[in-house]
Amino acid sequence: MEPDWIELTRRAAFASHRLVGWIYWDPDAIDAYSKLGVPNGLGYYVTSRAAPLLPAGHQAVSAAFFSIHPAFIQMAVELAGQHTSWEAIYRVRNEAVGVGLRRYAPDICDGLAALGPTLWSAADALPDSGRVLFAVHRQAPRVEDPVVSAWLAVNCLREWRGDTHFAVLLANGIDRVQAGILHDAHLNYGGWIAQSRGADEAALKTAFADLEARGLAHDGVVTAAGLALRDEIEARTNEICVVQWRNVGAESTMRFLNLVEPVGERLLSRIDETAGPNWMPAARERRSST
Repeated sequence: MEPDWIELTRRAAFASHRLVGWIYWDPDAIDAYSKLGVPNGLGYYVTSRAAPLLPAGHQAVSAAFFSIHPAFIQMAVELAGQHTSWEAIYRVRNEAVGVGLRRYAPDICDGLAALGPTLWSAADALPDSGRVLFAVHRQAPRVEDPVVSAWLAVNCLREWRGDTHFAVLLANGIDRVQAGILHDAHLNYGGWIAQSRGADEAALKTAFADLEARGLAHDGVVTAAGLALRDEIEARTNEICVVQWRNVGAESTMRFLNLVEPVGERLLSRIDETAGPNWMPAARERRSST
């Protein structure tokens, strides 16, 4: 029987967010970044996630990230450039990945390492056109540590999906602030996501005015039509991203899910403990509306 590739893709994407996301709020990783000379590790999320793209400058990073305020990205990129190199940022982040996975999810490390070559083959087979953040990570130096190497392959697949998702948002006329508003409503976050990415009151007012003109919001609240559009965007993203997991193969995708899904909450709890329960919304279930 043919697998339900849409469902496998949805599950694998969610598991990937959880496997990858914790590192961007990991205290040890931030401390290592600080020791490179960056005061208080400020901007670590931006520069560690975008490390291979940093030489292109803050405007390129802002374009690739899509929904985070350009001024914050500029600050993070320029501050890092004053104190260190992208290679050093990439190195300390990867070292923290290896330490953290072996500490917080040791039960998956051997299995994840074994999947590494398959995951890299899947990433190497993907087209890179229009997918800048994916492309720079795929061309970045690969590491000898098999656990970290497999994690980097998953990160490549995750960034391919992210680049794709942003393209679908743009194709539907959704800008960087509106993306946060719709995602927030989709997850019942209560108005936090767009603000967390740097949108101020004026930006929110402008974004809502356009959504309201299109029938996607009313009186500062996303409507059923807006929620339906967000669901359509997610569904279209899944449809396009099926190719990723077809490349991995049904058997290996299930091996990946059987490894990562059981530890997903454990890894998510690392973010809760170190940064709070809101960060990394893509790795979180939709909240109850009551």
